Amino acid sequence: MGVRKKMEDIRIKIVDIEKPDEINFILGQTHFIKTVEDLYETMVNSNPNAKFGIAFCEASGACKIRVEGNDEEMKKLAVKNAEKISAGHTFIIFMKDCYPINVLNAIKQVPEVCSIFCATANPTRVIIAEADNRGETGRGILGVIDGFIPKGIENENDIKWRKDFLRKIGYKL
Repeated sequence: MGVRKKMEDIRIKIVDIEKPDEINFILGQTHFIKTVEDLYETMVNSNPNAKFGIAFCEASGACKIRVEGNDEEMKKLAVKNAEKISAGHTFIIFMKDCYPINVLNAIKQVPEVCSIFCATANPTRVIIAEADNRGETGRGILGVIDGFIPKGIENENDIKWRKDFLRKIGYKL
């Protein structure tokens, strides 16, 4: 007589990131309670003018959403979205007066950071898997939908616009 295992129920959910259009954010996965403090230090050291809020979803122990930042509006935005996502050991950083390109490599170098799902200002949807495991519900991020599908291949006018835009915002000479 064989042993029969019960398959877990897995539900797939889509969570929309809520934010003002101009606000950028970074969504990633990490693994340790000190993450929120290390990410705070990384943000301040990478761009001292940045205004930001960080929320980290602890996946063990007290399972709290840990919060840091230097801007109350960004902290509230981070908490609101972390609550919606509620996936274990994930973090979200909302920022203004700063672009992800200014801090992303430094964030990736934080020892606890495992991966980055996205760094964007685009409308974003997070694809969540939710599983019931022995009466305890757990959540994980399967991926993200960042922005929109392409609307064609750039032409000469599009190339000119791209090059002019990068110079306008100071990223090219």
